[in-house]
Amino acid sequence: MSPTYAGLSLWHATAGDPLHPRDGLPGDTSVDVAIVGAGFTGLWTAYYLAEARPDLRIAVVEKETAGFGASGRNGGWASALFPASLPALARIGTRETALAQHQAMRDSIDEIARVAAAEGIDADIAKGGTIVLARTRTQLERARAEVDGARAWGRGEDDVRLLDAGQARAVINATGTLGATYTPDCAAIHPARLVRGLARAVEARGVAIYEQTPVTAIEPHRVVTLRGTVSADVVVRATEGYTPSIRGSERAVVPVYSLMIATAPLPASVWDEIGLARRETFSDHRNLIIYGQRTADDRIVFGGRGAPYHFGSRIDPAHDRDERVFASLYATLLEMFPMLAGTKVTHSWGGALGIARDWCASVGLDASTGLAWAGGYVGDGVTTTNLAGRTLRDLVLGQSTPLTALPWVGHRSPRWEPEPLRWLGINVGLRTMTFADAEERLTGRPSLAARAMAPLLGGH
Repeated sequence: MSPTYAGLSLWHATAGDPLHPRDGLPGDTSVDVAIVGAGFTGLWTAYYLAEARPDLRIAVVEKETAGFGASGRNGGWASALFPASLPALARIGTRETALAQHQAMRDSIDEIARVAAAEGIDADIAKGGTIVLARTRTQLERARAEVDGARAWGRGEDDVRLLDAGQARAVINATGTLGATYTPDCAAIHPARLVRGLARAVEARGVAIYEQTPVTAIEPHRVVTLRGTVSADVVVRATEGYTPSIRGSERAVVPVYSLMIATAPLPASVWDEIGLARRETFSDHRNLIIYGQRTADDRIVFGGRGAPYHFGSRIDPAHDRDERVFASLYATLLEMFPMLAGTKVTHSWGGALGIARDWCASVGLDASTGLAWAGGYVGDGVTTTNLAGRTLRDLVLGQSTPLTALPWVGHRSPRWEPEPLRWLGINVGLRTMTFADAEERLTGRPSLAARAMAPLLGGH
């Protein structure tokens, strides 16, 4: 096992994979489809293309190793969450296509499980759904508003429902619980096992994966790397938070860090107190996002935002760790679950996710240049990448399908502002969300600061 890669996260350390890098690009080469990035987006795209057209010559080019980035470091939620709201999607398309996008996300969770089973990938998948707790009166108002909004779109109890305090505590026994929203549309997974297994499945279908091959430019019909140039009919950019490192894409998305901690495995007696018997993923309705899951080996993995955005969209291994944020996550975990006092944190890590300027993920193919892309998932990428892979398959093969008619297809997000404006704006937004939660605890009313900031942070 490569000690460098094993230390990236709990997931990498327990992937059951030696994590030895594959060989790099041997020199200039020509293929039908070149994919930049061996994360979920790139590998799902390669998988579905190779499945549909075994004759295609497909190459995946990766700077590090498969699953190095967000695909191997996330919270392990395969959910139906899409970063843009239904009203936002309807403005891009129609009410009907927005609902079709939501249904496609729901279906994609089961598709991930189907492929994992078919390919013999043991990714610890448990479809227990997601419970989002309301632990203040203001959060309960938000929970009720979410369900009311879903009903206005025709989404029923099978999609999302409101739980009272007793029902919520029966699922997860967190302090101060007043109620919750629950959706069955989420599976807890081990992301590194899934992405590493997917890489092996792709190779078995004849796809070449070249690791340790930094890309310097993505141009029409070619990928320029430090090891040579890959010429292709279609080039797919699947680089998510690392996109700003590609020449010409510096302002396409911004990398924002999300950090996580993992406890030691907890005894059955503690889980009897906490709950999560079906490995439901969990969060609450605060402004600054938190998220957690019960792993297959009975740990709690718990993460959240709060780390700063770094000037110039800089990504650095040093940014994967922020002891202040780790301490805050642990304190939040203990506040929610006092029975965890004294519990050891065995792993802590972080990674960059990609945020589009309008908080709307997109996928597309420019037929005139042969350049395709998918990304801007805002941390909701585990399932969205699968939908992206199948959609890119259809676009590359020139097929008009229900997937290619979804509103995110062909969407172009505005570019982010130049520095120092984006550094100022993003970090002010992050601090405002932290302040908003404190404001709500003090006033018992929805935060005015959060309301003012919402349009700048993708809210409505």
